[in-house]
Amino acid sequence: MLGFSRPQFIAFVVMVALIIVGPFVFYPVFLMRVLCAGLFACAFNLMLGFVGLLSFGHAAFFGMGSYITAWTMKTWHLDAFFAIGLGGLTGAVLGLCLGYLAIKRSGIYFAMITLALAQLVYFVCLEAPFTGGEDGIQQVPRGYLFGFIDLSNDMTMYWVVAVVFLGGFLMIHRIIHSPFGQVLKGIRENEPRATSLGYRTDDYKLIAFVLSCGLSGLAGGTKALVFGIATLTDVNYPTSGEVVLTTLLGGLGTVFGPAMGALIVTAMEQYLAQAGAWVTVIQGAIFMVCVLAFRRGVIGEIANWRKLTL
Repeated sequence: MLGFSRPQFIAFVVMVALIIVGPFVFYPVFLMRVLCAGLFACAFNLMLGFVGLLSFGHAAFFGMGSYITAWTMKTWHLDAFFAIGLGGLTGAVLGLCLGYLAIKRSGIYFAMITLALAQLVYFVCLEAPFTGGEDGIQQVPRGYLFGFIDLSNDMTMYWVVAVVFLGGFLMIHRIIHSPFGQVLKGIRENEPRATSLGYRTDDYKLIAFVLSCGLSGLAGGTKALVFGIATLTDVNYPTSGEVVLTTLLGGLGTVFGPAMGALIVTAMEQYLAQAGAWVTVIQGAIFMVCVLAFRRGVIGEIANWRKLTL
């Protein structure tokens, strides 16, 4: 069953069923936003939930993936497959460069270094000519996939985003449950012990960081195509904070938690927008209740209550 335990397989089938039925019930663009946010949160959870490294700079990889995909689509008119792939590749390469500088630190030092490096990327995006500065890259065409699938239709674009999300989700699941993933969990639980067993922990952490950044860039690139725009918001630090909150709300260290957190956060942003300035107060109250009532996150509490691994 694709390496899933029985409860995980049932949860995966339910998730796929909801993805298939979703666009016939809800607005496809809203669901695409949920899926992009879900992939971003799952990628972030790979670092925080399974390696134990808190990054405050993941917006840099998400945002740069968004910029590169948007720029290549608008300037070079690439096939959507290659444009989204370049977004993921950009996130991975940037993650390798920044991760090499940050990965030798841990705890709050790692978090602060990633935040500082991400702010450097933000100011580069603010001043770089190709990003459009404060205006961003607008009117990005969705183009074609494989040269003949027209992505201008929302339903067609939705199925592409769904495939990207499921592909990234299954990749993360495979990483977590591979021997490599078991070493990552060992590093999270007791890094000195993993080192004493002969594992080069810095190398493992760097590889996990690059994988996480690559998937974040993939999510950013997909989002740029969905909305036809890439802006400074994608690369700014509030986006890094939001993905932390999303992951904690859904369930840190669970496979399905980040996707659930993305659904909750995106739904609140969508349906509470009419509250105007009160939306942040309402969101804060809801988050506070969730943190107090669901200490392990929504999926984490359900898994603990049912004694399951989700």
